[in-house]
Amino acid sequence: MTAIKTFSVALLLSMSLFACSDNPTDAGQKAQQQGVPVDVAPVIARRITQWDNFTGRLVAPQTVSLRPRVSGYIDFVAFEEGEWVEQGQTLFLIDNRRYKAEVDRLTAQLSEARSRYSLAKTNYQRAEKLSASQSVSQEVIDARQTEMQQADAALAQTQAQLDVARLNRGFARVQAPISGRISRASVTAGNFVSAGQTELTTIVSTDKLHAYFDIDEQTYLNYVASQSGNRAVDAQPVAMKLANQASYEHWGYIDFIDNQVSAQTGTLRVRAVFSNEKGTLLPGLFAHLKLAGESDEKGILIADKAINTDLNNKYVLVIDKENKAQYRAVTLGDKVGELRIIEGGLEQGDEIVVAGLQRVRPGAPVAPNPVKMADEDALTALDSWQARVDAAMQLALKQDEPVTAGLR
Repeated sequence: MTAIKTFSVALLLSMSLFACSDNPTDAGQKAQQQGVPVDVAPVIARRITQWDNFTGRLVAPQTVSLRPRVSGYIDFVAFEEGEWVEQGQTLFLIDNRRYKAEVDRLTAQLSEARSRYSLAKTNYQRAEKLSASQSVSQEVIDARQTEMQQADAALAQTQAQLDVARLNRGFARVQAPISGRISRASVTAGNFVSAGQTELTTIVSTDKLHAYFDIDEQTYLNYVASQSGNRAVDAQPVAMKLANQASYEHWGYIDFIDNQVSAQTGTLRVRAVFSNEKGTLLPGLFAHLKLAGESDEKGILIADKAINTDLNNKYVLVIDKENKAQYRAVTLGDKVGELRIIEGGLEQGDEIVVAGLQRVRPGAPVAPNPVKMADEDALTALDSWQARVDAAMQLALKQDEPVTAGLR
């Protein structure tokens, strides 16, 4: 009886020890089956516009190197350097006394020429009357007619010389040929300037500015294929940011496409025009440009932090129906705020790992914790950006001739 009791106690102790030693293994297996906890979120499907990035420099539509049309000494500089000037505004005054004297001389000469013509005409008319009674010969009549014609030619010549003299007198007042921002005066009062040679100053029109950039053949052909009309890149909006700007704050549109692709570079010159009503843009500034492409009604965006790198490939971890993380290579597009456009590899409805990537291997089970891909501020910014794109597109379409070159 004592032996049976001893065996029962030993059996109970063995079973207890076995049970205690088996619990950690079961817990580990259960945890492994549940997977590593990670944050997952569904991809964002939104209407988005694809973009191509370029660089260029701002150029004034009109640039004038102002030179005098007559020679002489500068009497007065009539503008403030760096100010805005209007077309026709007086900028320089050249000593015009000798030009005025020339006008006076030719005016007197013109009066004399008129008198000579009047006398010659009277003599000719008198000779014609006398010819009826045969009081004068035909030779005299012809001579009087020739004298009248010569006097008439001399009168016309003097009148032309006087017109030139008056022009030169007017050219002594140098005026702005265009409206724009004027540079410094290259010469000051008292200096001699030569007609057509001495540069007085420069003027650039800055109410609108152009940005020239080059697109490659493939990009151009892609835009041709995406156009529904018969124009190559018709009324495409262009966004621009400057060197000190983090976002694209300036909007314009294409107004010129060159008529041929360069055989040396394989690129096509394109021009965008931007409004500069505030006058903050200057010719020569370096510009980052985005050319709007095709719109995708179901564009895919994800958080940029969800993207990982495998050698030269970009990938994300997609959660399948068995809650396993599957490797998925993706093609990246532009970044919009904290979101990244995905051009290939994902589709609407996919859920991806957005946090905990380092703890998960492809094919491993996970314990998904549903979160949002982006907060409301990021989504609002995304929708606001697309609204600006749509507004820019409508503005470009309203232009009378958005594309001025021959690629149709």
